[in-house]
Amino acid sequence: MKQYSQEFKDNITARMFPPNNVGIPQLAQETGVPRNTLYAWRIKHRKSQGESPAAPVTASGGLSSEEKFAVVIQCATLNEVELSEYCRSKGVFPEQVHTWREACLQANAVAAPKVDRAQIRTQAKQIKALEAELGRKDKALAETAALLVLQKKVQAIWGEREDEKLGCGSVSR
Repeated sequence: MKQYSQEFKDNITARMFPPNNVGIPQLAQETGVPRNTLYAWRIKHRKSQGESPAAPVTASGGLSSEEKFAVVIQCATLNEVELSEYCRSKGVFPEQVHTWREACLQANAVAAPKVDRAQIRTQAKQIKALEAELGRKDKALAETAALLVLQKKVQAIWGEREDEKLGCGSVSR
C-alpha cells in the first residue's frame, strides 16, 4: 500500500472543495491516486471540518435570498481587497457575490412581452404555406430550365425545324 505525505493529501483535498471543485474522477486521473482513496480523504476532511459526509457543500453557503441581498448591498462600495476580506469573514466567495449582484440587477428588468399563442400558431401556418409555395415554384423553375436546356440541345443536334425556315406559315408560290 502506497503512503502519501500529509502535505500531498491536504493539497489534493483542497482541490476537491470550493473554489476549485475538481471532481474525484478527474483528480484520480491526474494524480494516479485511486478513487476510493480520494473518497476516503474527502470523508475524513469533512468529518474533521464538522460536516457530515452526506451533506453537500452549497454554492450559496446556505444563505437566504434576503441575506444574499444584504451581502450585495454591503459589498457594493468595496474594492477587490476589501471584498476579499469581507468574503473570507462571511465564508463566501467573491464570485458568488458577483453572481448574486447580477441576479439582483436582473430581478427588476422588464420582462419581454409574451406573444399570444394564437398569433404564434397563425405565423407558423403562414410560414408553412409560404414554404410550400416556394417549393412548388422552385420545382416549376427547375422544370422550365430543364426544358430550355433540352430545346437548345435539340436545336444544336437537328438544326432549325423546316416550318421555321419557311417563315412560319407563309405560302411559297
